[in-house]
Amino acid sequence: MITALLIAFVLLAVAGVPIAVGMGIAVIVTMAFFTPLPTIGAIQRMVTGVDSFVLISIPFFMLTGRLMNVGGITTRLFAFARSLVGPIRGGMAHANVIANMILAGMSGSAVADAGGMGVVVIKAMQSQGYRKELAAAITVAASTIGPIIPPSIPMVIYGAMAEVSVGKLFLGGFVPGALMGLSLMGLIAFWGRRERLPADPPYHLREIWRAFREAFLSLLTPIILIGGILSGIFTPTEASAVAAVYAFILSFFILRTVKVADIPGIIVDTFVTTAVVTFIISTTSGFSYLLIIGKIGTLLVESTLALTHNPYVVLLIVNIALLILGCLMEAGVLLILLTPILVPLMKSLGVDLVHFGLIMVLNLMIGVATPPVGMCLFVVSEANNVKLERLMREVIPWCIPLILVLLLITYIPGLVMWVPNWLMAGK
Repeated sequence: MITALLIAFVLLAVAGVPIAVGMGIAVIVTMAFFTPLPTIGAIQRMVTGVDSFVLISIPFFMLTGRLMNVGGITTRLFAFARSLVGPIRGGMAHANVIANMILAGMSGSAVADAGGMGVVVIKAMQSQGYRKELAAAITVAASTIGPIIPPSIPMVIYGAMAEVSVGKLFLGGFVPGALMGLSLMGLIAFWGRRERLPADPPYHLREIWRAFREAFLSLLTPIILIGGILSGIFTPTEASAVAAVYAFILSFFILRTVKVADIPGIIVDTFVTTAVVTFIISTTSGFSYLLIIGKIGTLLVESTLALTHNPYVVLLIVNIALLILGCLMEAGVLLILLTPILVPLMKSLGVDLVHFGLIMVLNLMIGVATPPVGMCLFVVSEANNVKLERLMREVIPWCIPLILVLLLITYIPGLVMWVPNWLMAGK
């Protein structure tokens, strides 16, 4: 059964069929001809795969990101970040990273951050003398912070599939997200001396205050979300709706940057993106179901434990495998496909599933910035007219700090678990 499933999937992928569609067809063909299960079971499994209350948050976070991009909130956030670090060498690049860290607390999507922040920031960096490819590479690397600092769409998906507290996953992302930003800024400081990156003239306190005042209401978003979750006012799923409503009020009524004519386009874009994500979850759920029936998870656990019981060795192997797969397949597909397989292995080794969730999500976010199929590479390349081949070469050094942070959180679990253990003790 598993052999037939994999052969069918590979043949469809080679034929150029989209991965999500290929998985769905492979599942139906396998169940129809190679199992005693009724074919209708494949359809039922695909439907139940998206039948989760937690997944309701995905369209709301998508809507939040779209409202903020169209509403010009990203521009205000970048202006505030630039006022803080612009006068130092490579200040515009530092501001790029800081703005992405702030935006990470609002959208929950690396692709949304790359698409929204990228156009604004890359144009500004170019005007100051940065090479377009360098500006684009830094933007791609910084966008990976989006799903690590809460809220996070990948964490919502992982939490639903692994039956782990999404609130703890959100809180666990704060320290790794900060480390990602600091590591990128460290490389920018080195690169600044190498390429003699420019700096802004010194800012007066009055200018910093003006930039802060203009961005203040936007900066409240992550505070409202995390504060509401920790205080018990709303759940992480309900927080997504709160974020969308707040983004709409901010963009439409207060800043008045979103017009009535913009709303249909925003909603349609949100529906289309949500439909794509949901379809991927659906078909991949059917694929994972057959892998579970085929006892692939059990075989993986038994084979791994036959080689070693050392969780650190296993985590290293898993990290290497995920980094390689992340270069070749879409991150969302891998997350949905591998979570049911790897979670039993982590349980058998005593690895905390919140800790592993951050490891897995960070791994896959590095994948969205890595050639040849990194989604953020394509988004930034297309939106800013940067040659994809040049961007792929330029981005490689900027993935190194992210991999170092991945190793740190893998082998120092406290970097992930300290905040959720402190703020959600006993929950």
